Amino acid sequence: MFLGQRPGVLPLVPRLKRIQEDGSKFDGKNGLSLLNAGKRVKLLLDSTSPSKNHDGISDSTTKFEWLDPLRIRDANGRRPSDPLYDKKTLYIPADALKKMSASQKQYWSVKSQYMDVVLFFKVGKFYELYELDAEIGHKELDWKMTLSGVGKCRQVGISESGIDDAVEKLVARGYKVGRIEQLETSDQAKARGANSVIPRKLVQVVTPSTLTDGNIGPDAVHLLAIKEGNYGLDNGATVYGFAFVDCAALRFWVGSVNDDTSFAALGALLMQVSPREVIYESRGMSKEAQKALRKYSLTGSTTLQLTPVPPTSDFLDASEVRNLIQSKGYLRGSSNPWNNALDSVMNHDTALCALGGLIDHLSRLMVKVFGSLVKGLRIGMDLLLLLEEEGKIMSLLSKNFTLPELSGSAGLGKFLAQFEAAVDSEFPNYQNHDVTESEAETLSVLIELFIEKSAQWSEMIHAINCIDVLRSFAITASMSSGSMSRPVILPESKTAAFTQETRGPVLKIKGLWHPFALGENGGLPVPNDLHLGEDSGGYHPCTLLLTGPNMGGKSTLLRATCLAVILAQLGCFVPGEKCVLSVVDVIFTRLGATDRIMTGESTFFIECTETASVLQNATQDSLVLLDELVDRLISLAVKKGHQIFVQVFCHLVEKVNCRLLFATHYHPLTKEFASHPHVTLQHMACAVKSKSENYSEGDQDLVFLYRLASGACPESYGLQVAIMAGIPEMVVDAASKAGQVMKKSIGESFNSSEQRSEFSTLHEDWLKTLLNVSQIGDCNFDNDDVYDTLFCLWHEVKSSYQPCK
Repeated sequence: MFLGQRPGVLPLVPRLKRIQEDGSKFDGKNGLSLLNAGKRVKLLLDSTSPSKNHDGISDSTTKFEWLDPLRIRDANGRRPSDPLYDKKTLYIPADALKKMSASQKQYWSVKSQYMDVVLFFKVGKFYELYELDAEIGHKELDWKMTLSGVGKCRQVGISESGIDDAVEKLVARGYKVGRIEQLETSDQAKARGANSVIPRKLVQVVTPSTLTDGNIGPDAVHLLAIKEGNYGLDNGATVYGFAFVDCAALRFWVGSVNDDTSFAALGALLMQVSPREVIYESRGMSKEAQKALRKYSLTGSTTLQLTPVPPTSDFLDASEVRNLIQSKGYLRGSSNPWNNALDSVMNHDTALCALGGLIDHLSRLMVKVFGSLVKGLRIGMDLLLLLEEEGKIMSLLSKNFTLPELSGSAGLGKFLAQFEAAVDSEFPNYQNHDVTESEAETLSVLIELFIEKSAQWSEMIHAINCIDVLRSFAITASMSSGSMSRPVILPESKTAAFTQETRGPVLKIKGLWHPFALGENGGLPVPNDLHLGEDSGGYHPCTLLLTGPNMGGKSTLLRATCLAVILAQLGCFVPGEKCVLSVVDVIFTRLGATDRIMTGESTFFIECTETASVLQNATQDSLVLLDELVDRLISLAVKKGHQIFVQVFCHLVEKVNCRLLFATHYHPLTKEFASHPHVTLQHMACAVKSKSENYSEGDQDLVFLYRLASGACPESYGLQVAIMAGIPEMVVDAASKAGQVMKKSIGESFNSSEQRSEFSTLHEDWLKTLLNVSQIGDCNFDNDDVYDTLFCLWHEVKSSYQPCK
């Protein structure tokens, strides 16, 4: 394993804490749903579930009583009902082992320690699966099951030529697959003696998360280990150490995150890493955290396999990990000593424990990270020869790295002809055992030499990757349909003192536009200026309360802002004429709403949970994007929803003081916060054109301008949007009349002396705010604004003074 970069996960790129909620996505490679893949893994692990008959052969015909679901136990003699039961092991009675043949003992001695792995057993020119593994081969690969093989048990098999394809198919379906290989041929065994047994050994286990050979996709495949800390922080949070590896790229990462009961940070980690497998301690992790892992495994975009480590084999502690790394020399060949490479996590015992769990898991799988590199040496040399022809690339690389001098193939043909001419025709053929051993020894030396220089090869690969990324950034900026600019990054408020140019978090973008929001017929999107925070240009509130009509571009503006921040901190040009921002540590988003049927969570519960995560984890350097949260809260209950939002909004604005963009259709809020010094009101502009002299909603056309304008939008123009969507005009007219009646009724009720007498000092502050707002000359409040405000006051008073029943 090699450290590709300093430990941590993209320290300058803000983490997107947005919970994905669609659990019905499919894996693009094999077309299998996440749930089906999970069932297949369960088929392998859960040996207690009976299987159906196949060709007249079923579990009831097994000759081994210790495999019967009613008698099966783990290596420690525990039944599946025992909470300490280890599904990875199998108990085989001693008297049963004595009765087995030599080949049976070879197989079952390995299988008893790898019950979670499909084991292929090499017999001559064939690979065979037995008993429970034979069931899997029959179901997944449609192989015919017979009673033969080792000990005349249930068996399926395939020839040597098809083993690679079979392994690839099983791994693609989520299985772990191992091979028990013959270490010598039958003739060699006979040469040692008449009763000699062919030696066999489990050489490697291939899993979806450690795949290095075969059909590897373009996306990185990660194996993630998570360790929950056994102590809590002062704020009630819990530390989670993590370590994950990309075996194909020879890189690993180590770090830790702090999380609360919402497990938002844990979910963000899983979304960033996108692991194929997660290993964790079944006893060392809380039930709530395990439940969160299972929930995220159903909502991710890729197939995720959860592998709990049994209580009998917990992760190594931090001191054991330090000694193990040093004694085994795991980072031998790296450009930095191991203690320097892991310097940032040396004092984080939880992170080191996660690394120890990862190392232990890889050791059990006998992962040989250099196995695939041996096969690719020739391909790599050919690639370097091709790169040598590209003078510009080689010249650029040579400025930063010392590359091995590569000579071309010119003259090889002539040299080979001279060599063949010099060899006597009677030169003996040394294709014998001695030459084979010599070749193996030579190959071992070559591998050791390659490992010694592996750090230099990794640096060269990393340099090529950086050039590829920067080239992609340059192409994106040069071929953009709109203006692109180089962002100016200001220091973090928590780590550096602000200069005279800025006294707080800043996000200033001139001419912001969304790269995907192209107009019709390829028209350019409308750019907008966004300014949050205080800088040398003057004071600007950090909070933007955004209103506007449906389909007016509010959500697009929020997404464009989020995308610009991510691109800026990635080192890419951003869509806009100018961009200045201070570093964003985390991006919190609440865009769209849905429930989670699989986890039994309603839309309102999800929104409250994610809102709680924002309140608990947001800092001054965070960016918070909330879209129509209050609209759904108000729909639940006017009074309670309004109170929840006001407290959430005030906490973010006054206590956290982060950069906040909040889009809403609930217009009474714009009146309540119109005079707040830390809040600015803006809206997405539109124009209304009347078709006739009749000024009803049904006779008006709504034109979206997509321009960010100052002040609050007078209304959401819901009826006009309904007409555009095809709602019958008679329905829209009826809705318009009903709205006018409701406004009139509320106004008359509020003017009654009975209700006025029930006012108390409880609402004096609210009324004073309303009075102050109404005296602002440039607000231009119309009758609709007054009715909206009075409507909110009316419901507050009515619910406060309900008589007891």
